[in-house]
Amino acid sequence: MTTRTMTPATLNPQRVDSSTVVARTTPRSSLQETWVQILAMAWRALKKMRRKPEQFFDVLIQPLLFTAMFAFIFGGAISGSVSNYLPVLIPGILAQTALTVCMATGVQLREDMDKGVFDRFKSLPIARIAPLAGPMIADLIRYGIASVLTLVTGLLIGYRPGGGVLGCVGGVALTVIAGWSLAWIFAWLGTMARSAQSVQGISMMIMFPLTFLSNAFVPAETLPGWLEAFVKVNPVSHVVSAVRDLFNDGAVTAEVGWAVIGCVIVVLIFAPLAVRSYSRKM
Repeated sequence: MTTRTMTPATLNPQRVDSSTVVARTTPRSSLQETWVQILAMAWRALKKMRRKPEQFFDVLIQPLLFTAMFAFIFGGAISGSVSNYLPVLIPGILAQTALTVCMATGVQLREDMDKGVFDRFKSLPIARIAPLAGPMIADLIRYGIASVLTLVTGLLIGYRPGGGVLGCVGGVALTVIAGWSLAWIFAWLGTMARSAQSVQGISMMIMFPLTFLSNAFVPAETLPGWLEAFVKVNPVSHVVSAVRDLFNDGAVTAEVGWAVIGCVIVVLIFAPLAVRSYSRKM
């Protein structure tokens, strides 16, 4: 019996010209495509708000409730009458409302991440920044609604802004810008925290000192010296003072400039932090 050794056929691999090789990479979106994708995500966030009307509680109910409550409870004690207190109160309520509304940004972002929504976005041919930037743009509408409702409530109970229409428009616009810039802080917290509950707890610890340790409801001069020093460096105090100047006098003062500079600084610091932390999770 003979044993036959089988030898494999000699392989003749084809040579590939390296100059013709094209690497397969994930196509990057152009700037125009990225902007369209961001707007699509903003529209998604707005539709989500419509399906969950409870998200509008802080936008629709809170401005009405806090404006009326603070005006009629503290107006006489602080300024002698409600009418005298309204020029002080309304800009303060605007700042408080914007801060409360933007606080929800981090909570909603963390909820979406916990539900795996962003995991599904990974498989889509979209820019990585779109799912984060879209809701941030959609929130501009929430800030605008809350600011206008606060102003309208003030008008209904007797507030008459001396700055006229242009002063009111400028004050509302500054409030929206301030709310949007502060929202980047909470967006960063949303990407860093482990649960929506922890985001909400940390956000509350940030919101209360910024709001109540400011000149939003009482003049800084009436506070103790050590507290007055903190109030004067509180960025919310600069926003409140700027909105008061616009609403009551229609004047673009130095406070307006400081408020805008503060908003820019916050965005320059926390927007990259939020994007970097979000990109790591994606």
